[in-house]
Amino acid sequence: MPRLFRLILLGLLISAGLLSALVYSLTWRPDAKESLPVACTGKAPTLVPGQALKVMTWNVQYLAGKRYVFWNDQAQGPDERPTPEDMAFSLDEVARVIRDEQPDIVLLQELDNDAKASAYQDQLKLLQERLTDLYPCHTQAFDWKADFVPSPPIFGSVGRQLATLSRYRIEHAERLQLPVPAANFVSRQFQPKNAVLASYLPLSDGGQMVVLNTHLDRATNAADTTLQTQVGALAKVLDRFEARGTPWLIGGDFNLLPLGQYQRLAPEQRAPYSADSALHTLWDKYPMIPTNNEASGIDRALWLTHFPNDPALSGPDRTVDYLFYSPRLKRVEAQVRQDDTLRISDHLPLTARFLLPAAQ
Repeated sequence: MPRLFRLILLGLLISAGLLSALVYSLTWRPDAKESLPVACTGKAPTLVPGQALKVMTWNVQYLAGKRYVFWNDQAQGPDERPTPEDMAFSLDEVARVIRDEQPDIVLLQELDNDAKASAYQDQLKLLQERLTDLYPCHTQAFDWKADFVPSPPIFGSVGRQLATLSRYRIEHAERLQLPVPAANFVSRQFQPKNAVLASYLPLSDGGQMVVLNTHLDRATNAADTTLQTQVGALAKVLDRFEARGTPWLIGGDFNLLPLGQYQRLAPEQRAPYSADSALHTLWDKYPMIPTNNEASGIDRALWLTHFPNDPALSGPDRTVDYLFYSPRLKRVEAQVRQDDTLRISDHLPLTARFLLPAAQ
């Protein structure tokens, strides 16, 4: 082997090794299951069997507001980051709505922490400062994290979290990794790593309730199977709790349509979805809010939860945020708060009140 060729080969191997080391140092590789810290201030009350429990789920879009069409939106706009003024407005508005609704448990998606696009804010901390009297307990989990993403629209750090706020005591919490999209090794390190944030709340009779918070991947086209595999993984998690007799509920942004909404979307809005929603894996087994009848029936407009950042749209046009729950829980009432939330985020808050199962 000529000496020059050996030197070139050695140089390539060294470069590849340095690149791998750099990628490794800049990115994050969570375990399949991780215990998480829980922060509780003061003495939070304990759930009681048979009591009512109000829950809200809301993707707050890293407090960006609605005056933008971002580069990663379906409409692929020119905007890369919101202004500090818009984030301050959205922060106050999110706190206002939560304080007005006063749910017992709040499931939040897309809160930024140390991300360039949101001026390196710790958005959960900022929100907690405004709500600490209502929610003594909280926990959080990253679902996207990297010190530097070399993509030109980002070109800096990312940090996005799920967060659960609770009026009641959280005993412990854990992060459960979901399947990630297929990609080459290097690209995969910089992509979001969708997960489930599981919070375990003790019951006064010695039992336990599990509250889960998630944000699933956003499909790029109807042939993408990532969402289907993520929903399948979720179903296995829920099946385990149900088999143990543990009451549970899960809320979040599932990025999937209910039965019948695909046909009602404008043709240019259908591209990421398919007529056969992968959510059927869950709704075939467990109660869903909104139900398919609600989301696609005569009053379907009341259940729309997503207002995409798209100049062609003047209001919400689809449902992608849901609550699923164990049949052991009883639904009392539910609604999507629409009237005064259209300019806060590209998603709207969904709330529901349940009755917990009575003591055995």
